[in-house]
Amino acid sequence: MNTAIELELDLQIACNAENLPTEQDLRLWATAALQGLRDDAELSIRLIDESESAELNMQYRQKIGSTNVLSFPADLPPELELPLLGDLAICKQVVEREAADQHKACLDHWAHMVIHGTLHLLGYDHIEDDEAEEMETLEIALLKTLNISNPYTPI
Repeated sequence: MNTAIELELDLQIACNAENLPTEQDLRLWATAALQGLRDDAELSIRLIDESESAELNMQYRQKIGSTNVLSFPADLPPELELPLLGDLAICKQVVEREAADQHKACLDHWAHMVIHGTLHLLGYDHIEDDEAEEMETLEIALLKTLNISNPYTPI
């Protein structure tokens, strides 16, 4: 990464704080996702528990249960040229469980979730197959810059 990105990060910890990534880790991962796409950004990351994740998942996606990461893009009028990117809500228990189930280092999976969520805030999606391929390819490349292996490689 060679271009300096100004990232204003608002970190909110609303879960058990044991074994969480550091603010520096979260900043590094979000900045990796922004590389080449944004020069500056304001981002909120809220680390949550399963009950809050399930509530948000039902309220905003009409899906039952907790999920790993939820992305809430800033909905600003185009004439407002603010660097506000949006909010991520990442569920600690789901990330830890997925990392264990997938035999991945927990911090590597956290990195993937931050990058994945940040890319959603930047407009990437994975609903259609071609979009999913584009997003996954970018995630793999970004994680590689952090010396993290392909998260989509089968166990």
